[in-house]
Amino acid sequence: MLDVLHTVNTFPLANLEVGQHWYWEVGSLKLHGQVFLTSWFVIALLAIVSLLATRNLQRVPSGLQNLMEYALEFIRDLAKTQIGEKEYRPWVPFVGTLFLFIFVSNWSGALVPWKLIELPASELAAPTNDINTTVALALLTSLAYFYAGFSKRGLGYFARYIEPTPILLPINILEDFTKPLSLSFRLFGNILADELVVAVLVLLVPLFVPLPVMVLGLFTSAIQALIFATLAAAYIGEAMEGHGEHD
Repeated sequence: MLDVLHTVNTFPLANLEVGQHWYWEVGSLKLHGQVFLTSWFVIALLAIVSLLATRNLQRVPSGLQNLMEYALEFIRDLAKTQIGEKEYRPWVPFVGTLFLFIFVSNWSGALVPWKLIELPASELAAPTNDINTTVALALLTSLAYFYAGFSKRGLGYFARYIEPTPILLPINILEDFTKPLSLSFRLFGNILADELVVAVLVLLVPLFVPLPVMVLGLFTSAIQALIFATLAAAYIGEAMEGHGEHD
């Protein structure tokens, strides 16, 4: 369809390419440089806001302190609901870091004009627009719930693979592979699809039509961050809770 439109020369469209990267070579490794740049931007933004919010703590919070306390309360309630009141406190920093990093990363792709910064190859976008970022976050989540299970139940953690019957052993093992896959591809697919849709609409109808889609993208980006953090906390709680055990 793009070839036909270029031939007609009625609408000057640009070709959209997916999968182009600006590589940094470190020894024998090739790193996606544009992902590191945007990730460092998100990390720096979170660090600066946290420092500004906590440098002069007040009994009656206001401004950034009020915002950060609200975010902390929200994350703490999320972790308490999914992990349990007795075990949730050590996992609040991990779940909160996942949520805030993904949330700010997703919104940076929609609000920051990355396209204005030119690179030798590829272009800047949200860190979660790259499958390597989402897979890394999903693998960290897997390591977290394995650690949670072993720290709470020891070698008895392996008993979950043969419960309620040993026949389910292959399915229970397969479940540990599908969890990080579903986490990573759900987040990556939604963010990439949203940015591609907005890019196409901006090319076709540059003014008012993309705005509702961009607003919807902000909402879905926030929902994706919440889903990822909620599932991560739920997996951790599930790993620490034995079958048939209730607090």
